[in-house]
Amino acid sequence: MNRINNIFQQKKSGILSVYFCAGHPTLDGTLSTLKALQAGGIDMVEIGIPFSDPLADGPTIQSAASKALKNGMSVRKLFEQLKHVRNDIHLPLILMGYLNPILHYGFEAFCQQCQQVGIDGLIIPDLPFDKYMAEYADITQKYALEVIFLVTPETPESRIREIDAHAHGFIYAVSSASVTGAQQSFSDAKQAYFKRLQSMHLHNPQLVGFGISNLATRQAADAYTAGVIVGSKFVSLLEQAQSAEQAVDELKKALEH
Repeated sequence: MNRINNIFQQKKSGILSVYFCAGHPTLDGTLSTLKALQAGGIDMVEIGIPFSDPLADGPTIQSAASKALKNGMSVRKLFEQLKHVRNDIHLPLILMGYLNPILHYGFEAFCQQCQQVGIDGLIIPDLPFDKYMAEYADITQKYALEVIFLVTPETPESRIREIDAHAHGFIYAVSSASVTGAQQSFSDAKQAYFKRLQSMHLHNPQLVGFGISNLATRQAADAYTAGVIVGSKFVSLLEQAQSAEQAVDELKKALEH
């Protein structure tokens, strides 16, 4: 069983997935950050591939991506760093990146490398579902990669059900149609959206991302979904902290208050 499916079998709620940008704050910190997240009891990790034009990302992750690129991070470099990652890391690992750098590397070559190093899934925010189904689904299935799709409060129910019918990992429920970034609380409208997803009784569990930064936002999402994805908050903490371990400790404290 895929590690992503496994974690949802083991835990039906309260899942905590964390995003960080490869190459930030330092070029060679990928493995130490993964080890700190695993030691801190995080359930799943999304490793961001930095890109010069990240459409879905707010200022925190854009800044991290820019620094990572200046540090020399690339798809090739990331695969080098992940070559022996499965010697130490047992968490589900997802690569999150925009289509352009993946196509530049070669889509099938990218998927093949993902399988070789032990990546479990992909999130490609700017890959439309229809295009994925027509051109790329066969390739990702060949290399046993779960592709995670984003839905927003504006996504029609028919499209959510279509995604649910073809997905085998989880559905990334974006808390708003805007960009990533920490928020202090979720509005009634956003909570109604989480409730609507719950009432659809989808086959795939949902995780909420974009805006999770404290106990209030985590609880609001946890009430209706399988858990949360934290990105901008952890990226900020990584930049400020003395170590990845400290950043993980600070994150856990933030999500408890």
